[in-house]
Amino acid sequence: MITLQDIEEAFRRIDEAVYRTPCARSEHFKEAGCSALYNKLENLQRTGSFKERGALNKMLSLSEAERSRGVIAASAGNHAQGVAFHAGRLGIKATIVMPERTPLIKVASTRYYGARVILSGNNYDEAYAEALRIQEKEGLTFIHPFNDPAVMAGQGTIALELMEQNPYLEMVVVPIGGGGLIAGIACAIKELNPRIQVIGVQAGMIASMKASRDAGKLVDVPAASTIADGIAVKRPGDLTFGVIQRYVDDIVTVDEEEIANAILLMLEREKSVAEGAGAAPLAALINGKIPKAIGRKVALIVSGGNIDVNVISRIIERGLLKDGRLVRLVVRIADRPGMLAKLMAAIAEQGANVTEIYHNRIYSKTALGEVAVEVTLETRGRDHIAELLRVLTERGWSCEVEAGVAST
Repeated sequence: MITLQDIEEAFRRIDEAVYRTPCARSEHFKEAGCSALYNKLENLQRTGSFKERGALNKMLSLSEAERSRGVIAASAGNHAQGVAFHAGRLGIKATIVMPERTPLIKVASTRYYGARVILSGNNYDEAYAEALRIQEKEGLTFIHPFNDPAVMAGQGTIALELMEQNPYLEMVVVPIGGGGLIAGIACAIKELNPRIQVIGVQAGMIASMKASRDAGKLVDVPAASTIADGIAVKRPGDLTFGVIQRYVDDIVTVDEEEIANAILLMLEREKSVAEGAGAAPLAALINGKIPKAIGRKVALIVSGGNIDVNVISRIIERGLLKDGRLVRLVVRIADRPGMLAKLMAAIAEQGANVTEIYHNRIYSKTALGEVAVEVTLETRGRDHIAELLRVLTERGWSCEVEAGVAST
């Protein structure tokens, strides 16, 4: 177990080298029902994630002999960058083992900070096994991404900042992967003010900590792909699990569409880039997964903002679909000159914007004399889609939603 004293010592140890991120009040999510909502913006850290707190605290705790031999870590990205950046600052040689499918931007950033990067395995667990092999062979010190008291204590410094910035908080919502972040935060929060609730959020695709908590023991879950890759952990830590069992009030899950929509809302409303893990707390809140948040002063931990530019467009598209602002319709019209122009005019009259159109004359399953037009539209939301369908149907066209919120 870690203690409040461990976290306070970590706070003093790393304070000058880690950014005290803002706890910004949000006025954009009235639908969440909170009396006040705040975002603790850890995505503004130098490496784009809270992970550097724990990594730095661990490295500052090493002996001179351990530093001289070097450190090694296994990570899908954020922990890797935190270790690499601060190891470079401290003059420590760092080796990072990353899964082969790690987004290129995270690999490039880790190398940019001066670390030796080794790509190995299809997931974190396989990269972790390779890192342990190299550690033993080369005599390096392993910096675990979550299952280490010094790492947990470093992450817990976020809570000390929160309590300084807003001592009147009633709830803190934290993303969970292996559990290092919420373990540190929950320990500090509960020891300082046990009336504040601490709620964890996991991706439903790979909710290993929730499964373990429900079972009362550590549980492995199958590997799965999720937008929230930063919290995709098959088996939580035994050390973090004990802290979470003691201090965390509840754990909830969110699905992929909810996370994607939360990423989009963070971009549009808060003007803030959150990766999947960082957006998970908001996803839980606005989708009614935390009913006890209603009427309370709530802080969300926006844990990171490292998103691959080749992935973010797909995430945004999924969010638009979830929010009803992107829809693909199949409209059957008569195969006569001018009919396509009339359809486009009708859509324009309703204020929808055409982003893609496919006029399928030969291969569609329509009757002779008809043609299927697949059209992708930007809309204002669910009500706008419903009104558009009503108008097109009244004009005699058969319409169906092929993709979008109206199809669910």
